[in-house]
Amino acid sequence: MDQELKNSILKSGTTILGIVCKDGIVMASDRQSTAGTIVMKKNKEKTIPLGDNMLYSGAGLAAAIQKTAKVLQAELRLKELRSKSKPTLKEASSLLGNIIYNNVRQFTRIEDIVGALLGGLNEDGTFELYTIDPAGHIDLVEDYDASVGSGMPFSLGLLERQYKKTMSVKEGVELAKECLLSSTQRDTGSGYGVDIFTITKQGITKALEKEIISELK
Repeated sequence: MDQELKNSILKSGTTILGIVCKDGIVMASDRQSTAGTIVMKKNKEKTIPLGDNMLYSGAGLAAAIQKTAKVLQAELRLKELRSKSKPTLKEASSLLGNIIYNNVRQFTRIEDIVGALLGGLNEDGTFELYTIDPAGHIDLVEDYDASVGSGMPFSLGLLERQYKKTMSVKEGVELAKECLLSSTQRDTGSGYGVDIFTITKQGITKALEKEIISELK
């Protein structure tokens, strides 16, 4: 199982990342979707708003990313209806970890391999970012993370050098942009566009949506 997960991580052609800032969370991803060495889609959104206070980013099989997001959103809504209050980020990350854990432990010819980031704003005004690996393990992110996509090494190196705990969301957006540009230049599994979101006390905002085009001049 461990080796299969490692192989799947190496094949997860994408870049997703999250940055914890002093006034919110920044989450970002590229748009390229691949099948082996073939680019299947150039406009695949991998960071998905869940309601008005939570963002989900997935790396792995496209179908698994999509299904996991839908199941999580439905389960969070059911929990909210039952408890009459919005689930906390900790509760949501625990639920997401269980979904991912169960995905890889069901017998199937095509495993639902997905690593994820989950960030958002709690009702008490606190911000949190969680990372969930393809085995379902959950960690609270205190600074930054680039999950398990193939663009991770290129993003983490830049984050390690330039991240500051005192940085603002505005500065975080610029850092996320540089990370995505770095990974799309060097990682064959990432490219064709970037999406950057912010989560502040004002809600979720799409800070940048840009297509990357190669042109002959």
